[in-house]
Amino acid sequence: MTIRPSVLVTRAVFDDVLERLRAHFDVETNDRDEVYPRAELIARLAGKDGALTTGSERIDEEVLAASPRLRVVSNIAVGYNNFDMAAFDKRGVLGTNTPDVLTETTADFGFALMMSAARRMAESEHFLRRGEWTKWSLTMFAGTDVHGATLGILGMGRIGQAIARRGALGFGMPVIYHNRSRLDPSIEKALNARYVSKTELLQQADHLVLVVPYSPASHHAIGAPELGLMKPSATLTNIARGGVVDDAALARALAAGQLAAAGLDVFEGEPSVNPALLGLPNVVLTPHIASATLATRRAMAHLACDNLIAGLGCGPHAGQPPTPINPRVLSPRPD
Repeated sequence: MTIRPSVLVTRAVFDDVLERLRAHFDVETNDRDEVYPRAELIARLAGKDGALTTGSERIDEEVLAASPRLRVVSNIAVGYNNFDMAAFDKRGVLGTNTPDVLTETTADFGFALMMSAARRMAESEHFLRRGEWTKWSLTMFAGTDVHGATLGILGMGRIGQAIARRGALGFGMPVIYHNRSRLDPSIEKALNARYVSKTELLQQADHLVLVVPYSPASHHAIGAPELGLMKPSATLTNIARGGVVDDAALARALAAGQLAAAGLDVFEGEPSVNPALLGLPNVVLTPHIASATLATRRAMAHLACDNLIAGLGCGPHAGQPPTPINPRVLSPRPD
């Protein structure tokens, strides 16, 4: 009798995703949809061959050491800073993520968040809801223009390029960007984009959007010194990861008028948010929902499912998961 692999699904997912997994595996689910405390996560992963995770679960050396059967961890996210990839490589565990399927949806949201900050939408809505709107005035909630303004992008990967397209083609914005490597000239031309140094990016951007992956190297990539280089009329939008921005420094800069406004979808230590940000009128705050449309979240979950099924040697693409993070571990390992 063949023993079916056993997998843990760490958060609630769509029923049809679970049906697909149950066709191949014994599946343990988290119907409460609560983030497992670390000790419980370790206990539940014991004896599992695979896991379907989200960014809420930190999978590191301690977790992997306690889960000797674990072969594949499939993240329902494009980012994977919750994975200790050195530990994955050391133990021959495959990590996977869900790129591409959320690019356009996330770019839509990033652009909307930028516009909300620039045009003071959240601030004016709160004003209206409080019943304070009694008259119109020429300068009431006058914000900053988006059309024709200089769009700055830090991190020009798939999502950064999608935001650049929206700005250049839809709003006539000249685009400047900084990236680890410069784009091909043909892509720059199509996006009306110009490569600049990070300092130039900060000094020249009217609207700065952060889409850089999180890593130790990008921790607090935007802190007090960087904020000090920005125009007082500029806005900053973060749809990257919490920790890319020093939230405390940003709150101080916004309060002091060092920049006009900010739009934030990610935070240091989320779901906690720096209390100083909560009290500011000139920041738009959303709870990490840039990819949150049903179509996109379903696509992410199904891609993660594809990765887990194939990574554990099942289905029509056995052994060939579509989006591995560390494919170097895919060669067979001894039991």
